[in-house]
Amino acid sequence: MLASGIVWLVAGLLAYWTIPTTSLLAFFFGGMLIHPAGVALCRLGGRSGKADAENPLTGLAIESTVLLFVGLFLAWLVFQLREPWFYPTMLLVIGTRYLLFRSMYGNRTYWALGGVLIALGVVCLVTGVPLYVSALLGGGTEVLFAGYLYRRQSSR
Repeated sequence: MLASGIVWLVAGLLAYWTIPTTSLLAFFFGGMLIHPAGVALCRLGGRSGKADAENPLTGLAIESTVLLFVGLFLAWLVFQLREPWFYPTMLLVIGTRYLLFRSMYGNRTYWALGGVLIALGVVCLVTGVPLYVSALLGGGTEVLFAGYLYRRQSSR
């Protein structure tokens, strides 16, 4: 989640400082690094970075990645029509995917995160915020939730 939040934040800053295409490319290629970066961050935090082998739903995490690819394609098509709608569309897609994580990992915090991201996506679409704002909101939200989860796990 922290790695994903960082990708969102970098993409948001690039959307502010450069042309939108640069931001989207950073989001796309940075997205490819989320899993390995997440594992590395887990290890730095004293965790294994591996899913529980006993969890029968672990495969769903990989299978649900298809949602991201379909959502990314749809968001790219939306970008062709209205550039500022790219990141709000991705907020909806990624928020929806986080809803599945509650079942996979047994933590209701994922429902909260998914709901917040979906709500942010809707608000950003309705209000027509600039491209960079929705990316920064998504990244900031993931970073905050990652901090909350880390603190909660560390206290156990």
